[in-house]
Amino acid sequence: MNWLDVIADEDLADGAAALFRSALGGEPDGVWIAPGRVNLIGEHIDYAGGLVLPFALPYATAVAVRRREDTTVRAVSTHTEQSWTGELDEIGPGTPSGWAAYVAGVSWALGEHGVGGVDVAVHSSVPVGSGLSSSAALECSFALALDDLFGLRLDRKVLIDASIRAENEIAGASTGGMDQNIAMSAEVGHALLLDCLDGSTRQIPLDLATSGTRLLVIDTNAPHRLVDGQYGARRAALDTAYAELGVTTLRGLDLERAVSGLGDETLIARVSHVISEIGRVEQAAELLDRGAAGAELGELMTASHRSLRDDYEVSSPELDSAVDAALRAGAYGARMTGGGFGGSAIALVPSELVETVANEIAYSATRSVLPEPTFLTAEPAGSAHRFF
Repeated sequence: MNWLDVIADEDLADGAAALFRSALGGEPDGVWIAPGRVNLIGEHIDYAGGLVLPFALPYATAVAVRRREDTTVRAVSTHTEQSWTGELDEIGPGTPSGWAAYVAGVSWALGEHGVGGVDVAVHSSVPVGSGLSSSAALECSFALALDDLFGLRLDRKVLIDASIRAENEIAGASTGGMDQNIAMSAEVGHALLLDCLDGSTRQIPLDLATSGTRLLVIDTNAPHRLVDGQYGARRAALDTAYAELGVTTLRGLDLERAVSGLGDETLIARVSHVISEIGRVEQAAELLDRGAAGAELGELMTASHRSLRDDYEVSSPELDSAVDAALRAGAYGARMTGGGFGGSAIALVPSELVETVANEIAYSATRSVLPEPTFLTAEPAGSAHRFF
């Protein structure tokens, strides 16, 4: 089986700094690090004014950055041979494309605050395309770097908003703000209950060990794409439902009453997922507040996956295989996590069954001629910070 090792912050920083020296020359002014995330429950409702419950992973992205005296941005990464060099005034929707959009987009979004040119080298342990928010980890580590280097002293909320704009407007991914919020606000040993309607947050204790459980993250190694129109189509469906129902959010609506006001079966399914998922997040937060992270929480996770698979239609054969195998092997619950259409799943597992569940998931993938999954450790980590 493939297990992804956790890389210590020191080693991540060293990797970013080494790339900086070899590709850009000289020394960086500093290194900043931000985590990837897994969403415990609350999927595809951040952009619907819902509640979400993510936590930061011990897999992160480090950026080594040096301030320039001009308006040029140079960016390199250990994950690709494709570098990018451009001017701040050249950045716009779709330009640049690919991974560099997440770097350039943050510079663009913070341009009104006086950001200038920089050199940046990226080194990450967050698996790209896994649905574990490698993009937000990059955006937030870089936003924090720009804030420090240019003496902006901006509130983290401003940096979060800039990172969201980079992803939405430059990279063209119509995501909500969950990923950026957790990258900037995470606390060790906690999940973050984020109210996407008013932006308020509350730290929720997530002590899996006390409950005798582990959260297994399964990267299915199936391509995870959010910029291919599918994500946008789900958001457009909700906009249509808002118009038909005469509301601006589905938050607080009674499910039966809401769907009775819709005639289209697809809209009914999409709205059913959003309203029921908000309810599941509320129940999950209550369970964790009581220190319960066993069978009851697992049932909510599994119900979430079924809703995402059947009503929101964002699952995939790889994700379904992982979830079904985990449940067969004794997991309390399992669900896809992230945007879907590939990416990762999570399973809440009795501590003594971790290897058994992972083995069954790997065997199921092989039997179904699916990509071999990679397994990750999920322990709630801290937020974006400067390493040196």
